[in-house]
Amino acid sequence: MTDITLDSVSACLSRHTPLYRRRPPVYQTVMLAALASLWRGPHDRLLDIGGGTGVIAQAMQDLLPVGQVTSVDVVDRFFQTLTVETCVYDGTRLPFADAAFDGATINNVMHHIPPALRPAVMAEVRRCVTGPVYIKDHVARSWLDHRRLMALDAIGNLPFSGQITAWYLSEGDWQALAAGAGYRIVAAESGPYRSGAMAAVFPNRLERAMRLEPR
Repeated sequence: MTDITLDSVSACLSRHTPLYRRRPPVYQTVMLAALASLWRGPHDRLLDIGGGTGVIAQAMQDLLPVGQVTSVDVVDRFFQTLTVETCVYDGTRLPFADAAFDGATINNVMHHIPPALRPAVMAEVRRCVTGPVYIKDHVARSWLDHRRLMALDAIGNLPFSGQITAWYLSEGDWQALAAGAGYRIVAAESGPYRSGAMAAVFPNRLERAMRLEPR
């Protein structure tokens, strides 16, 4: 595994988009470091669900102990320079065989999935993945947290034409979603995603990385 540093993440991401040649990827570095701290690989085959442009999937393949990453999404926004496998699917059934992967990641995606559809998404993950699921997302405690997170989504997603409609999960929502799909949350991490005034307005406790293990 390569050290997760601002320089290593910047070098990886900037190969695929010029944005990170101008703006240091602090948030992405903290996220990848949090995932690395939870990692129980190496994973030969990793499924990345809701990969967006695919740059985080690429960073995981380059920097974490994993063989091949396959990133899927419902819209093809993947950068053409990626070396990870990419796939567009219908958002309902993952186009893979049972037990095709030994790990999965779902990064800042679940809050964009309507609550009624989440159990089916997690059931498909359980079908295709034999090992742990790593999730980076948010935890909302109050109506104010929901407003804060809406603003963060707009800041982070609009430059990439990403989705901003969201339904944020509470601590209890995460526990119920995991248990309903046959998982348990065994470890969690936050991190210094923001500092100074930004951290005061958008507390780092809003950010959560988790490792789910099959029961």
